[in-house]
Amino acid sequence: MFARHGFQTVVVRAKLGRFILNRLTPYHIEKLSTPERLRMSFEQLGPTFVKLGQLLAGRPDLIPLEWSEEFRKLHDQVSPVEFSEIEKILTAHFGAPVQEVFLSFDEKPMAAASIAQVHRAQLKNGAKVVVKVQRPGIDKTIEEDLQILRQLAGFVERHIPESRPFNPVGIIKEFGHALELETNFAVEANNIRRFQLNFAGDSAIKIPKVYGEYSGRRVLVMEALEGIPLTQKHALDQDGVVREEILRQGLRAYLKMVYRDGFFHGDLHPGNLLILPNNQLGLVDFGVVGRISRRIKTAIASMFMALADEDFDRMAYIHVDLSPFTEEVDVDEFARDIRNLLAPYLGLTMKDVNLGRLLMQSTSIASRHGLSLPSELVLFFKSIVAIEGMGHLISEDFDFLKETLVLAKEYVSPAPEPKQLAQDAAFFVRDIQSLMQSLPRQLKYGLRRFNDPDFAWKVKSQDAKDLRQTVAKGFEQLFWGLILAALLLGLILRYR
Repeated sequence: MFARHGFQTVVVRAKLGRFILNRLTPYHIEKLSTPERLRMSFEQLGPTFVKLGQLLAGRPDLIPLEWSEEFRKLHDQVSPVEFSEIEKILTAHFGAPVQEVFLSFDEKPMAAASIAQVHRAQLKNGAKVVVKVQRPGIDKTIEEDLQILRQLAGFVERHIPESRPFNPVGIIKEFGHALELETNFAVEANNIRRFQLNFAGDSAIKIPKVYGEYSGRRVLVMEALEGIPLTQKHALDQDGVVREEILRQGLRAYLKMVYRDGFFHGDLHPGNLLILPNNQLGLVDFGVVGRISRRIKTAIASMFMALADEDFDRMAYIHVDLSPFTEEVDVDEFARDIRNLLAPYLGLTMKDVNLGRLLMQSTSIASRHGLSLPSELVLFFKSIVAIEGMGHLISEDFDFLKETLVLAKEYVSPAPEPKQLAQDAAFFVRDIQSLMQSLPRQLKYGLRRFNDPDFAWKVKSQDAKDLRQTVAKGFEQLFWGLILAALLLGLILRYR
């Protein structure tokens, strides 16, 4: 499938053999860009690859920007499963026919995606619910695809040396973990309960109730919110709905998730936002969530403060502090690139600036300077892109950047709380104790190594280091698509 879209060179480099190429049916692909061809390959190979492309679309720190932009076009395009197949899953899950569990059940799905589809129903007690059911055989399909991807990732790292800095094995491992969580509805149910607790006192945000006694790994039953998805034009025309207030409520709720809870919805696109009467906002689909440590929360707050002050050197140093230590980065040059990216847009309204995209581009710039940012920070930036998508549907003239900065200042405490200071002091004391316990042993071991007759200093050649850097930069813009293609190319044996 990948070679049909113009990736034959990778087959040769990966030493997969001419016998594969001889089985391929070439067609005219010269007019398409490499990212377009790979996106088309993903779409034809099915749900696992669509999900992989969607994951990579949010990681401009791993792939060139033009690739991530193209992968954003990937959407789940699947036909609904026949109800007879869905009924089998429900009957096995409940241990009883659907008619004995529900007062009514709509056989026509209200939504269908690659992993699951959703039906409206009504419980015996009269409660209106939505039922999310996994597609038959999806677990087996995903596991088979992941097994091939894991093997090919290791194969590519061994045979294509320039792929190693991008860690193909690590990417597939992260992808597999994300899919495992997304296909376990018990995890999603737990996410929903946690969001319910976090927003228990907030009347502006509605989180659906989970019916735990009806839910499990493959079936999720939850309250039906009587709202209209933001994707529908008339959602904002309801009585009592004020557009700007809805936008502020959504933004405020998101920043609460980040700063107060460190636990946020990772996929807040307009289809997952329901507009309810009286300016109430409903949230659905909690399969993808982000968790942010106190260190990352502090860094995010500092980033917004730096934006407010137009302090781009500070922005650069925040990126550096969050990344693993490296001597290769030139902070002054990195700060100049950050300034060139952000400075022209400050003070403009939403119709002229997209903060999320700018922050995502900053991760791409950081990657070019040898910095590797935490994945949870990248997910946060990606979520801002989704929030801005909501904003564009509501009001083009709403000053998103200004409101974000105002709310960020509101949620950032000017001084640490006493309880937090006590915790920090306790961590500091424990670290000192650990250092004092290990220091004598480390000194003794170091002296023994130094006195060893065979001891030698390890010296790295700067010329070799410069050569590695030159090679890496030369391949950066071109070879990632080839890496991904090689990772997945083996699947043509399965689909030929």
